[in-house]
Amino acid sequence: MTNAPTGRRQAAALRYVAGQMVAPDVVATGEGFIAEQIIRLAREHGIPVHESPDLVRLLTRLPPESAIPPELYRAVAEVIAFLLKTAHDVGRVPPPVVR
Repeated sequence: MTNAPTGRRQAAALRYVAGQMVAPDVVATGEGFIAEQIIRLAREHGIPVHESPDLVRLLTRLPPESAIPPELYRAVAEVIAFLLKTAHDVGRVPPPVVR
């Protein structure tokens, strides 16, 4: 999530199922009110929210239900690793990895 150049907040929601997907999918993107709803719903469901202005600008250009492109693998992997470490550090054990 971030503020867009227009001053409007942006958000992108990703889905990744280890062992079942090659790369994460973009499941929702939005600006302004839609971005706020994406963030609100994530928090209500205990889904971690991470702020990365440069990455969200790129993700919001992708159509929903599309896999992230290879050039974003590293950036998205770093966010996922950070979120998993944070969850572990606060005692929220992430779901097991299915291989």
